[in-house]
Amino acid sequence: MRSDPVLVIGSTGKTGRRIVRRLAEQGYPVTGVSRRSDPPFVWEDPSTWRRALEGIHSVYISYFPDLAAPGATAAIEALTSTAVDAGVTRLVLLSGRGEANAERCERIVRASGASFTLLRASWFSQNFTEGHLLESVHQGVIALPAGDVHEPFVDVDDIADVAVAALTDDRHAGRLYELTGPRLLTFGQAAAEISAAARRKVDYVALSPDAFRTALTESVGPDYADLLTNLCVEVFDGRNASLGGGVLDALGRQPRDFGDFCRAAAASGVWQ
Repeated sequence: MRSDPVLVIGSTGKTGRRIVRRLAEQGYPVTGVSRRSDPPFVWEDPSTWRRALEGIHSVYISYFPDLAAPGATAAIEALTSTAVDAGVTRLVLLSGRGEANAERCERIVRASGASFTLLRASWFSQNFTEGHLLESVHQGVIALPAGDVHEPFVDVDDIADVAVAALTDDRHAGRLYELTGPRLLTFGQAAAEISAAARRKVDYVALSPDAFRTALTESVGPDYADLLTNLCVEVFDGRNASLGGGVLDALGRQPRDFGDFCRAAAASGVWQ
C-alpha cells in the first residue's frame, strides 16, 4: 500500500472515475468525492470541502460544470486556500484548452503555494460515448456551432494516465501539459470516422450559435445552454487547431488516436 492519501474531486465524472480506479489498482489510498458521495463534496457549498481535504496529500481538481462558468475562479481560489490550510501539498487541475477563464484558474493554482500540475485538455473523444453527444450519435446527427474548425480530440484515458502520474510523481511538479490527440480532425471528419466504426450513418451539421442555444435550452435550461454556447463560440474559432505534446512529455508514449477510440467504442456496443 502506498502511503500518500489522494483526493479526487469529481469522482463520478469522465476523468475522475478513471483516476480513482487507477490509483486504487496501484495501491494508493484514494478517496473520491462528488455531490453524491458520503460525505458529499458540493462546489456551491464550501462547508463541505474541509472534511474531504483533511489528511490529504494530493488533490485532483475537476470543476463542475466547467471552468468557463461564472464563479469558477472564485471557487478555485477558495478551494486552493482551504486545501493549503488543511495541509495539502500537491494540486492537479484539469483545465480547458483555449479557455480564458480556465487560464485564470490555472494562475490561481500556480499562486496557491502548493506544488501543482496543470492539465490543459482539448475536446474529449468520450463526449461522443459518455456525454450529451451520445444521443446525437444514436440519432445520426451531430449538430454543433463548430463550423469546419479542426480539433485534436483527446482520449480521456490518456488524461487519466497523466493525472495519476502527476498526483504520484514529483517529476511532474510545476508542469503544464497540453493534452491532445495525435491528429487534427473537423467534426465532419470525426462523424465520418464514427460512422465507419459503428457501421451506421452519422452526419455532422454546423449550427449557428443562436440555433445551438435554442436547441439546447429546452433540454438543459437557459443557464447551461448559455454556458455551453458561449464556450463553443470561444474555443471553436481555430485557436485549438494545433497539437500538444503533453501526453508524450508526461508518459513517454503517443496519445491514443481518434480512430482507435472509435473502433473500441463500436466494439463495446455503446453506439448500438
